Amino acid sequence: MLQDVAELSVRKHNISDLSIINSAELRFRFFCFIFIHLFHFFYLYINDNLMKIQYLSLLFLLFSCSKNQEPIVQNQTGNQNHELIAYGKDLIVSTSKYFGPKGSISQTSNGMNCTNCHLEAGTKDYGNNYKAVFSGYPKFRERSGTKESLEKRINDCFERSLNGSPLKKGKELEAMKAYINYAGENIPKNEASETSGIPKLNLLNRAANPEKGALVYEKNCVQCHGKNGEGSLASGNSGNYFLYPPLWGKDSFNVSAGLYRIRNLSGFIRFNMPDNVATYQKPVLSEEEAWDVAAYIISRPHPEKFFKEDWPNLKTKPADYAFKPFADPFSEERHKYGPFQDILASRKK
Repeated sequence: MLQDVAELSVRKHNISDLSIINSAELRFRFFCFIFIHLFHFFYLYINDNLMKIQYLSLLFLLFSCSKNQEPIVQNQTGNQNHELIAYGKDLIVSTSKYFGPKGSISQTSNGMNCTNCHLEAGTKDYGNNYKAVFSGYPKFRERSGTKESLEKRINDCFERSLNGSPLKKGKELEAMKAYINYAGENIPKNEASETSGIPKLNLLNRAANPEKGALVYEKNCVQCHGKNGEGSLASGNSGNYFLYPPLWGKDSFNVSAGLYRIRNLSGFIRFNMPDNVATYQKPVLSEEEAWDVAAYIISRPHPEKFFKEDWPNLKTKPADYAFKPFADPFSEERHKYGPFQDILASRKK
């Protein structure tokens, strides 16, 4: 049952729902239907032969035009990169098809899709969406200590969340940029979207507990993500992509990914999981359960990949970034699981 629902969800976010009004094939069939019925009407009920010829000529003209039209993408701001945007969405939804272990373009990622972390192709409210990208990029980011382009941000995801290699400049990178900008173009430049990003939970007064989290995982997560966090491959697709992504192990995100940080992961889980059930307005897990199950997930093995250029200013390194060096005396375990109040307080001195 859940497998069927999930597969419907994946198909729901195929490129055809990127406001593609209709394909040339559908339009052609529609006009065939109309043409036949109107032809029948004119032939039987219009007695004036000249008028009949004029109407039929007009029908033939419409019929001919419909056959040769291209599919178009509806766009409120008049963006004309229709095909590029549609291709970009396909890359977001079916990343593994192109770049996974069996990718048709290259085999440079772990088999996860961008939409596994950026839900509903980066459009779901509070689901790590793309709504703030168009308004915010290029932007200064503390992690690199530089002003980053959208290309840099996309490739960060490829190297961290997809545990792969960066994309080369070319059509695919341009298409992903076009779609991501399209997804957030209704937000004016330099303005924030209230529903973008991942909401942060209230801090616990204790360390998040992986043992308690294992019980939460067993009850709420194992059916989709597997007993060993291995995820679920889509049926009928030759194992080409993950219907439910792996949460740890060799095919999961690496330790430098944003979701390896417990404050990000706990907020993402609380307002979005279980998939197709939890929402921001009606979460399923309590805040403590979300903290604990996030602790359990990051306590499991993940690919190790570090970037020496990360966090050049140690004072801006997030409190929940779990790897030395730090600008404070707290341990890696404390930074990984909390509690975080003392860490944050120490930075204000």
